[in-house]
Parts: sequence; structure tokens; C-alpha cells
Amino acid sequence: MANIQIRKYRHEDSETVKELFTSGMNEHLPSSFVHVLKQPLTQMFLMVTFCALITSSQSFLLPVLAVTLLLAGVRQMIVYMFNQYIDASLKNDLNDISETYLRKNNSCFWVAESDGQVVGMVACLPSENMPEFLELKCMSVRRSHRGKGIAKSLCRTVADFTRERGFPAVILYTSMVATDAQKLYEHMGYKKMRQFPIPEFFAKIINFTLIEYRLDLEEEK
Repeated sequence: MANIQIRKYRHEDSETVKELFTSGMNEHLPSSFVHVLKQPLTQMFLMVTFCALITSSQSFLLPVLAVTLLLAGVRQMIVYMFNQYIDASLKNDLNDISETYLRKNNSCFWVAESDGQVVGMVACLPSENMPEFLELKCMSVRRSHRGKGIAKSLCRTVADFTRERGFPAVILYTSMVATDAQKLYEHMGYKKMRQFPIPEFFAKIINFTLIEYRLDLEEEK
């Protein structure tokens, strides 16, 4: 991992961190769209629409156009769902990172720097739902710098920080479509605890779920 330095966040990193977070989230749009297309409800709805229109109009072009428009609408709904999450994150915990992560107890935010450029980031803070654990958040590595062990180093940084402060475990949440992230966490010793639906209405319709992982530090001793 040549020329890579893990350091604490500084104020001048703000815009780069926000851009890195946004681009990382948007990478999941294609896999999310594919996930929706694989859902039986989606396939049944598209098939019924196609068959109904081709029967009633006796035209092949009309049902093809209708299905195409429906697919475009579904994609826009997925984009909207992701944008809602991104905007909420940028307005809340990423709006003032120093206040959210650096000035509070048992919280921190790190960036990975390569040749003076921020190429990765991770944060942790006490979990809102399980305050006895620290929660890993905002993990992202720029695509051009993946495969160099940066994400693993960021994971170890959070684990070391958690252990030093006497917490027994690190937890995190990732989406079902973030398969590369799931492989990383499992390789780093995290165990899948549960999978549950996102509460938003559209997310429930498309069966979009989150996965909770936990790294038990006491088991590593």
C-alpha cells in the first residue's frame, strides 16, 4: 500500500469527502436497477402490461414503448431514493464532520491520502440503536485506488479505535446490492447478523434491504 496515509479528517477535506461519498453511493444504481428487474412483482407487472396492450391495440410498438417508459420510471424512482439518502447525509452528519465526528466522545473520521489526494474515507461513532457498540459509517474508496488494501486498512483503523476505547464490537449497515462491500467485511471478520427492509414505501415494494454486520473484538483476543 505504497504512498497511502490514513489520517484524521481536516476541514479542507470537506468537499472531496462529500464528492467521494456521493460517487460511491451512485455506483450502486445499476445493480439496484437489476435487482428491481429480477423481482417477480416487477416481471409480472411488465408482462401483464405488455400482454394487455398488445391484445387491445393489436400493435407491437405501443406495448414496447409502454414497457420502456415503465422501466424508465422505475429507474427514476431508484435514482430519487438514492438522492434522498445522499441529500439527507450531506445535510446532516456530513454537513459538519468536525462537529459530528471529531468533537464528540468515542467518534472519529479518517481519510486515506495518496500523493496528497484524498482517495478513501471511513468514520465511526456510538450506534444510535445500540450505543454499547461503535458503528462504522461512510466507508468509501475511490474506484481508481481500489485493490490496494486501502479499505482493509480503514476497517482496521476503526477496529483499533473501537478496541482502544473499550467497546466490545463494531457494527455496520450496508445494502444488499453492495456485494463487494459485503465480501470485504466478511473477509475482515464481520458476521452477518440480520437482513431487514428499508422502511420507505418504494423500498418495501422492490424488496430493497439492508444487512447488519458485526465484528466482535473480544473474539479476536
